[in-house]
Amino acid sequence: METKKMLRTAFGEALLELGSRNDRLVVLDADISSSLKTGAFARAFPQRHINFGVAEQNMLMAAAGLATTGLIPLACTYATFATMRACEQIRSMICYPELNVKVIATHGGIEVGWDGPTHQATEDIAMMRSIPNMTVIVPADATAVTPLLEQTVSMDGPVYFRMGRNPVSIIYDDKQPFLIGSAVCLQEGNDVLMVAVGTMLATAQQAAHRLESLGISCTVLDMHTVKPLDEETLLQHAEGKRLVVSLEDHSIIGGLGGALAECLCTHHPKPLLRIGVRDTFAESGAPEELFQKYGMDSETVVHMVREHLHA
Repeated sequence: METKKMLRTAFGEALLELGSRNDRLVVLDADISSSLKTGAFARAFPQRHINFGVAEQNMLMAAAGLATTGLIPLACTYATFATMRACEQIRSMICYPELNVKVIATHGGIEVGWDGPTHQATEDIAMMRSIPNMTVIVPADATAVTPLLEQTVSMDGPVYFRMGRNPVSIIYDDKQPFLIGSAVCLQEGNDVLMVAVGTMLATAQQAAHRLESLGISCTVLDMHTVKPLDEETLLQHAEGKRLVVSLEDHSIIGGLGGALAECLCTHHPKPLLRIGVRDTFAESGAPEELFQKYGMDSETVVHMVREHLHA
């Protein structure tokens, strides 16, 4: 069994299978088919694949038009370019009329590493979850990609499907059920609730394991759907905890941490520690070094949790 796999590789594999079962599926690219792993789909179904070149705004407008004909367009590009360069098109031409367009994004977060801040999407989740009618999904490993993508294609309405760049640990087995809008509980504990998305779920597990050895028991939730947030599961597991921790490869402003803060403040106030990028542009560098520098590695998480519990 593979221990690590790129989510975009799993996406390319799942896309090919979905394409063979659903002839309404159309894939749109912005000149990065190799990065999004859509090449196999393009070769198998050339009549259902369009490469727009480096023209993301045009691609999203075309996706909106295709959706009005009953097709299911998947507009594929890097997270920064989808959400920033084409933000107006997503907001006003897709979400406002609630068209059935799926925005498939890769290279989310500082995990992108060497490409630097122009390609490190650290604001995209915040932007997409603030737009009405948009569903936001952030799978944590390659196994989660297939069922969540299948449900993304099956549901009606705009979806932002966000993945990272690099190979990440395989967390789930093939029998794990997933449902858009329902968090997955990986373990239960009494002291701390850790809620994570994407690559940071593995970090949460590592930190929880270390904290257990120090006498601090943790519940770990995979909040793979950031919007709509699974408030019921969040509040259920927050009950009785001394601290809630959000972990995301994204700015702590407006992303998962912001979503948890809004829910907890409204329904069940709790101390909340937000782990993520802290209102800054990150540097270019090796991903593991960037996670350490910006306090997003498991060792720093353990230290910060202990510090907050003993404050």
